[in-house]
Amino acid sequence: MASISPLSLVSSVNASATKTSSSSLFPKGRQSHVAATKVSCNASNEEASNGIAHGNRRDVLIGLGGLAGAAGFAYNPFALAAPVAPDLQACGLPTLPAGAKPVKCCPPASTKIIDFEFPKNQPLRVRKPAHKVTGDDLVKYKEAIKAMRELPDDDPRSFTQQAAIHCAYCHNSYHQVGFPDKDLQVHYSWIFLPFHRWYLYFYERILGSLINDPTFALPFWNWDNPDGMEIPSIFTDRRSSLYDALRNANHQPPVLVDLSWNRNGPDTSGDVDANLSLMYTNFVEVKAPLNFFGNAFRAGDTPYTVKTGAGTCESVHNTLHTWTGDRTQPNGEDMGSLYSAGRDPLFYCHHSNVDRMWNLWKSFGNKDITDPDFLESNFLFYDENKNLVRVKTKDCLDSVKLGYDFEKVPILWAKTKPKARRTKAERAQKPLTTKSVDLPLTLEENKLVSTVVKRPRRSRSRKEKDEREETLVFEIEFDRRKPIKFDVLLNEEEDAQFATPKNREFAGSFVNVSHTQKSSALKTELAFKIGITEKLIDLEADDDDSVVVTLVPQYGDGVIVKGIKIDYEDC
Repeated sequence: MASISPLSLVSSVNASATKTSSSSLFPKGRQSHVAATKVSCNASNEEASNGIAHGNRRDVLIGLGGLAGAAGFAYNPFALAAPVAPDLQACGLPTLPAGAKPVKCCPPASTKIIDFEFPKNQPLRVRKPAHKVTGDDLVKYKEAIKAMRELPDDDPRSFTQQAAIHCAYCHNSYHQVGFPDKDLQVHYSWIFLPFHRWYLYFYERILGSLINDPTFALPFWNWDNPDGMEIPSIFTDRRSSLYDALRNANHQPPVLVDLSWNRNGPDTSGDVDANLSLMYTNFVEVKAPLNFFGNAFRAGDTPYTVKTGAGTCESVHNTLHTWTGDRTQPNGEDMGSLYSAGRDPLFYCHHSNVDRMWNLWKSFGNKDITDPDFLESNFLFYDENKNLVRVKTKDCLDSVKLGYDFEKVPILWAKTKPKARRTKAERAQKPLTTKSVDLPLTLEENKLVSTVVKRPRRSRSRKEKDEREETLVFEIEFDRRKPIKFDVLLNEEEDAQFATPKNREFAGSFVNVSHTQKSSALKTELAFKIGITEKLIDLEADDDDSVVVTLVPQYGDGVIVKGIKIDYEDC
């Protein structure tokens, strides 16, 4: 079979832009993003105040324009922008959780970086549901993983090095180009989806090259479909290269995935209808790009601040991590902790389905973010020829253009809209009695908290709703070393513990996967957001001046809720 062709140099520019919501949960004095940072040949006082000092100016240019352009810099159309980029030369040891064995996560050193070029004259790779992978396809998959495992650990294509990529980008190994005191973190922001798409792109191509098959396609764990709502059987054979011993023993087939797994109480099989309803809530009715992708993360931003936060796609993804990981391990290894997740071959098929969700969300008529700082954010990966390649988000928006697509399967959840537990007339017989609570407050397991949140506007026109999504925004503080989950309910205060994703009152969940942070920052602040436009309509509450918000802690303690408000995100 034909071998996969190498990548080569390209330089293309896309300078499109869009509006994003200008309102914030926090006073302007607390904001620090550097979207307006200037890059020029001579530093000004304004530039210095934005964190671009003489000493790191060249690094910023490298991040924006590439190594080849750093020496002979002329006009850069992104001089006013601040796309995030990893500083390979400053890659260091990761910050690992207690109980983890010391490990180096940085890739092999390289003095040459090439820019990504789209593949040419290659067949379209079609990713199949993992539970349908059989015969020759399964043989090739196992052979490819076996070959990857047999490569020397210092080979950037090796299984060890591929797993280390996730560790490096998630556990403080990388700093940002031009900002040596700022870590680069690929979770809880808008770079979550593009980073993982690129990660799988090169992983898939490496596997294909190892078996000399340019048609090889990585399967996807079809956990959103009833037929795929269990760990695919191809991963459970102990003799197979696809097997990983560190998985939850209670969640082996035929146990069904629970997409709203609460970790406490009986560890039972998941509910198909609840899973489908949760998928509807998190993917069908979310219209604002920032609510789907996550908040902005620009060069110079500090990860895990009130400006950052995950989108709904990442939240569902997080539950699968904690559900799969081995609870007998110190940190839920492998899948249950970000530093070790890449050691399980199932991780890549899980993310293949996450990647598929991006395509499906756009198929519902939604649009990608067009902010230049999103489009120009860039990452570094080794390709199948051991070339170190710089990639940009703008080049991964179309999977078909990258050379792969997904096999079409029924999307049952697209029509599984949750139903309200009670009508407005039924609620009127026993009105809600909740009053506003004082913030901040600390959530305690098995103790519900309800409060009234004022709505800035009510009874908006359909046009206004289509243009801006009403969004519930929480400012929360927590220890991200701990697995954490709490649910959010709307206009539900009595018997709230019985509200499930099948009920319209269930608005969504915050889920944290265990991972570490600098010892100097034991607490993490984030903005957690939930779109509520369609929920309020279905609850017959669109004309109300306020909404009752109930928080239901499921696992993990010490979450501090510092603020709750309603905002509006551009669609």
